[in-house]
Amino acid sequence: MIAETFSEKETRDLGEKLGRAAVPGGLYTLTGDLGTGKTVFTQGFARGLGITEHVNSPTFTIVQEYDGGRLPFYHFDVYRIGDIEEMDEIGYEDYFYGEGVCLIEWAELIEELLPAARTSIRIEKDLEKGFDYRKITVEEIR
Repeated sequence: MIAETFSEKETRDLGEKLGRAAVPGGLYTLTGDLGTGKTVFTQGFARGLGITEHVNSPTFTIVQEYDGGRLPFYHFDVYRIGDIEEMDEIGYEDYFYGEGVCLIEWAELIEELLPAARTSIRIEKDLEKGFDYRKITVEEIR
């Protein structure tokens, strides 16, 4: 699926739609340059899971856990990961292969750890189409 959004609200709403469809054990990878709206998308995704807490990027903690929705939600940001072994230290397998839902920003940095089956989400800007324009590609990988 390829979607085009023209505002933060539309990007957040698309995230919410995918969050409502998420199932236990779902793993979503989220890629895009700095400032493309990954956190905005994630806020909508969390809302779709019924999470009412404010969602920020967990840049300095690697993972933020949210338990207030219909499924546990694990929001990863691996941008600042120094060594892949840091993922072992936080017990990533319990998250990736558990009954919650994982969304991983900058997932390309830990490609070798990712399960084969996942949903890939790529967010791209095109300033020629407007400052708030985003092209969001959602692909099931099996």
